[in-house]
Amino acid sequence: MATELIDPIEPIDPIDLIVLAGGRARRLDGAVKPAVEVAGRTLLSRVLDARSLARHVVVVGPEEARAAVPAGHRAESTWTLEDPPFGGPVAGIVAGLAALERVRVSASDAPAGWVLVLACDLPWAADAARLLVPAATDPALPASVDGLHLIDTGGRAQWLAGIYRQAPLGAAARRLGADAHGASMRALLAPLELRGVTDEGGTGADVDTWQDVERSSALLTSTPPRSISPRSDTE
Repeated sequence: MATELIDPIEPIDPIDLIVLAGGRARRLDGAVKPAVEVAGRTLLSRVLDARSLARHVVVVGPEEARAAVPAGHRAESTWTLEDPPFGGPVAGIVAGLAALERVRVSASDAPAGWVLVLACDLPWAADAARLLVPAATDPALPASVDGLHLIDTGGRAQWLAGIYRQAPLGAAARRLGADAHGASMRALLAPLELRGVTDEGGTGADVDTWQDVERSSALLTSTPPRSISPRSDTE
């Protein structure tokens, strides 16, 4: 799996979206993470702001997470859950891909070219998507590139803020088979040729602790709202 840095550019094209809204949230005292509020809105509702870039949207999460979506928007997404639950992000992606295929067949749509994958704990996920989608749909992007993901200013990859060609991502998921449950993202993405999109604004900053919730809320309610996370490696 090779990673190369590129700069995001416009324009954008429709894609499909998988939102990963599962997990045990141990560092949040077992809270339903998608329902945790940051600056007055649930994490999941903030991530679903990216739905405007997508053709079909699948949320992979437990039934109790549905309440984290405003009632008027619940019909805009298809819900599914990996079986057994708490299988990790790879199992969630596999379940999401299967659900997207069912929706696509039902709608008689053509296969998706790209699948946007966003974790539910990204308060600035919609901003991250606005970096990723234009970069993926740039006509100059080589056909050999299978996916793009954010890379923070410290050089760390954020694979759960990524966009991947549907065909190679699906093939990688099928290669894992039953081993997808508990598998690492590195194992899933190993066969793919990836490029990194530099995340100068910190849009891939996630929320894992109550301290993160407070920090993100402060940034979002500042004047003007900011998307730069001041988290450091020492925290």
